[in-house]
Amino acid sequence: MRLFQRFLPVLMASVLTGACSPTLPTGPVSVARTSNITLVKITDAGAGGITSETVYSEKSVEQALPGFSAEGFQSAIESKTEWAIGAFNSDGFQVLQVYKGRGGKVRAVHGVTHHLQGPNGERIGMTFAEVGTSRGDCRVGRSLWRGMAICKADGSKNVTLVYAISQYDGPFDRLPPSDQLRQAAIQRIIWTAP
Repeated sequence: MRLFQRFLPVLMASVLTGACSPTLPTGPVSVARTSNITLVKITDAGAGGITSETVYSEKSVEQALPGFSAEGFQSAIESKTEWAIGAFNSDGFQVLQVYKGRGGKVRAVHGVTHHLQGPNGERIGMTFAEVGTSRGDCRVGRSLWRGMAICKADGSKNVTLVYAISQYDGPFDRLPPSDQLRQAAIQRIIWTAP
């Protein structure tokens, strides 16, 4: 009874607010898988202002991406976890993960939000079928990315698309059947320094 008394006012407030709202949806509500907002574009040349000449440091990342902040953290790549620099937009959402290479320069940048665009307009959340990726341009992920499809972006030398295959339960030494692969969704767009 005590639980009912505590939550009755909350329940009534939400019912009354909803009843008075002229903007309640009348049909099924869907969540957008992709975005039409582009904070960063990833191309063969780099990710936004980050290129193969960018020094691996928080300050350099912030200079290459005006309006962004940068902070170190640990992240998983295909074979291990390592320290990286996260690039955050003005709202505090992580957009990119920047990884250290040789000579103190940037080795790779992983795009991790749907508010960015790949070289052919690819966006996180788009399916294999929507992008039109060729199965022949893909390999199966290993270790921490087991069961994922790692594919070259069409016409690109330095950009890779990482697809997650929902409900895929193996075998993990090969790509899934075409009907499952067509439904796989991009999880990361990766630029690797040449």
